[in-house]
Amino acid sequence: MTSWISQFRRGLLELCVLNLLQVQEGHGYQIVQRLKEIDGLDIRESTVYPILARMKTEGFVAVRDEPSPGGPPRRVFRLSASGRERMRSLNAYWDLLTEAVDQLRSGRKEASEGNLS
Repeated sequence: MTSWISQFRRGLLELCVLNLLQVQEGHGYQIVQRLKEIDGLDIRESTVYPILARMKTEGFVAVRDEPSPGGPPRRVFRLSASGRERMRSLNAYWDLLTEAVDQLRSGRKEASEGNLS
């Protein structure tokens, strides 16, 4: 895979993880598996776990331990209140950004009227 595709996907993962956790909490492996089910994302565990750790540090997810049948406890992630707000902000920006790019791709009026900053 070319590096620009990898960079593009990595930048979208926080948005994807937040939206996934809005629907259902889960431990890291479950989150990775759910994301892998979505065509085009090409997710790897080594990419998702650092995002979850960063989002925990930033307060966007809460973590609790859950017993595991065959090993150490699992860390279960769920959205915090600030995570829900972050998700709303990212989704709003994503909507604005995709509309602007769609305008550019279709040759319609330039997206300069929208505010992407």
